[in-house]
Amino acid sequence: MSIGIHVPEYMEDCELVASESLASDPAFWLAHVLLTMGDPGEPAEPYGVDASAYDEMVDRLGDPEQPWPVLRVRFDGGHTVHAVYANWEDQNNVEFFVRHPAWGRLGHLGQCGADEAGPGLSWTELRTLATSTQQGGEGGEGLTDPSERLLLLLPMLGDADMPGEAYDTVARALSHCGIRAEAAGGLAAMLLGEQDLAGRPRWASAGDNPIAVCPSPYSPRRVPLALGITPAQSRALAAALGSRVHPHGAAG
Repeated sequence: MSIGIHVPEYMEDCELVASESLASDPAFWLAHVLLTMGDPGEPAEPYGVDASAYDEMVDRLGDPEQPWPVLRVRFDGGHTVHAVYANWEDQNNVEFFVRHPAWGRLGHLGQCGADEAGPGLSWTELRTLATSTQQGGEGGEGLTDPSERLLLLLPMLGDADMPGEAYDTVARALSHCGIRAEAAGGLAAMLLGEQDLAGRPRWASAGDNPIAVCPSPYSPRRVPLALGITPAQSRALAAALGSRVHPHGAAG
């Protein structure tokens, strides 16, 4: 049975449905990373995914006649990241935002699709969210497996300071989620290689706000995430994200 989700700060004229059950299907993970970071026309079989299952998944994720699929990642302090497959009649986006029930607003990470915006996470933040202890997460729902959490949020990654082991970390997550092990390394390299190495941003704090910001021109995080929340809420969010803080401002 599908479970509807209500996000008061999100668009009222859409129907959202909890879709964490999709995470058990390797076709979902291949569709998710290729729709957001790669080429969705890639053949599925080399990755160990049945072609018909992949095509059905792509159709479901982009179907404007169905409720919009939502997958969630709860993390420390009662925060939750939502990934929403927002499907209008004339365009499709995957939107990522952070919510806390006490804020009264959303913290936008970015989106993939017809209206690109990002990056929305540094490598440090991505790894923190993937492995968070999830203390006090909103509603008791969401993905709990670290590999699934990492892959769900991977499209928001953009960071000049990624460690060398990032490729192996992503490859292991892909393999864990059902991608053929022999193909996982090549897929990880393709996904991470989509980003221009020279153009990746360096994250840093700005002013008195402890939440790291991103200098990329198309990133919602050129300003602190969830701008307008209280200083105490900003400190709690920064701590929950494990934000890398450089008190003298952003590097170029």
